[in-house]
Formats: sequence, structure tokens, C-alpha cells
Amino acid sequence: MNKMPTKLLDDAVDAFMRLPGIGRRTAMRMVLHLLRQPEDVSERFGKAIERMRKETHYCLRCHNICDGEICSICSDKRRDDKLICVVEDIRDLIAIEHTLQFRGVYHVLGGVVSPMDGIGPSDLNVDTLIAKLKTENISELIMALSATMEGDTTSFYIYRKIQQYGLSVKFSVIARGVSIGDDLEYADEITLGRSILNRVPYETTFAVNAKS
Repeated sequence: MNKMPTKLLDDAVDAFMRLPGIGRRTAMRMVLHLLRQPEDVSERFGKAIERMRKETHYCLRCHNICDGEICSICSDKRRDDKLICVVEDIRDLIAIEHTLQFRGVYHVLGGVVSPMDGIGPSDLNVDTLIAKLKTENISELIMALSATMEGDTTSFYIYRKIQQYGLSVKFSVIARGVSIGDDLEYADEITLGRSILNRVPYETTFAVNAKS
């Protein structure tokens, strides 16, 4: 493995390589680019990362990232707080927001059930979702998870939990305009927006298959 001319550059390259999808050559270009910039540019870059780590919080209601205790979506009185869209992570929330087709609120699970990766329901933000359904007058829960086995398993688990507690809430899933096996964040905005608008009752899709 080639080393940089100095240990300082080598350490910086190693740091950038920790980012997803960044190899050594790309990391080297990034580091050299920053090195060529005025000193204040690098300082702002470093301070922005530091502030993000220290000052970013997770919304107490939906687990979205925010600057304070409650995110801007949950605190927006124009949103329908009785309509909850359940997503795997914040990238999916951002993708749906970009469609401009959804005016409800969200609940970020923080992942999906994946036994192969050692991730079970207790590792996700499921309990806070169920608690919300028990204490608030929620009209509909939209499951907007990726069209994968893990996503479907997670939807079915939450569906069964709702049945177990006898909660009266409409349970739907986004239409399968999103290809099977695709991650939600990579769907184009038009397809994703239509999938939200054309959502279907869960009972007519996965619940039937799961019982058979």
C-alpha cells in the first residue's frame, strides 16, 4: 500500500477512507484538494464536521436528526400528525421528502430486522412506535420500507404487534412501483412519490402471503 509523503497526509487519507464508497485514490484527491484551498476553507470544513457530531440530536418523537429536541417536521403544525410514514433510516425520509407528495410525519426505525446481521426487533425503534400508537389517535401507518426480505419481515413484525395489542389503525404499504430488492433511497422521485400516493392496505399484500 502506497504511503503519502508525510504522516499527516497519510492520516488524513486514512480518515477519508473510513467514509462509505471512498477508496484510497478518491480519498487522496479529496485531501489534496483541501490542502490546496485557503486555510479558512479547511477550518470551516473541520468545524462543520465537529459541530455536526457534537450538536446533532435525534428527535424525541420520530428519531429524525435535528438541532434541538423535536425535528422541524414534527414541529410543523401544517403536517398531519395522525398520518405516520415508517422508514428504515433518515436517508429514506429525505428521499420521500424530496417527492413533495407526503404531508404527514415520520417514524425512523433505525434499520430493519435482519437475523443474518444480528439485528432483531429490540435493536430498532419499534417500542416507541407502538407506544405512540397506543397513546395518540393515529389514523394510518404507512410502511415505506425497501422491497427486500428484511423490509417485508419488519413490516410483518410491526403488523403482528399492532394486531397483538388490538390497536385500531389503518396499516398500509407503499405501492410496488419500487422494484423488488431495491433500496428506497435509490428510487427516482416520481416513482417514489407515486408509490406513496398509491399505497395499498397491508392485508391485501404481505399479510395474505405470510399466512399461506
